Amino acid sequence: QVQLVESGGGLVQAGGSLRLSCAASRRTIRTYAMGWFRQAPGKEREFVATISRSGGRTDYADSVKGRFTISRDNAKNTVYLQMNSLKPEDTALYYCAAAEQLLGRTARQYDYWGQGTQVTVSS
Repeated sequence: QVQLVESGGGLVQAGGSLRLSCAASRRTIRTYAMGWFRQAPGKEREFVATISRSGGRTDYADSVKGRFTISRDNAKNTVYLQMNSLKPEDTALYYCAAAEQLLGRTARQYDYWGQGTQVTVSS
């Protein structure tokens, strides 16, 4: 099974940017749709963005559309989430996930998960 490790989180001021990375090992990510989810304290895990196996299709939560960009480099076995114009409400633990089936917005559609990277946006 694929192993996922997120990185790139940190503390940033509102309006700033961060780029998250999700490095995969043990298996190539070419056969997986990939997604990013986040979970804030006291809240349920929520969908952020997803990308198809080839990278030709993407989908975003309305709350991040126009600010976040998901991309993938299958040669490097890595998925990225570029986050711009960050807001305090973006503060959460961000998870990378891999789906053996089609890309989707629900967590149960994803088969493998990383441990998460913390993003904190100060006002």
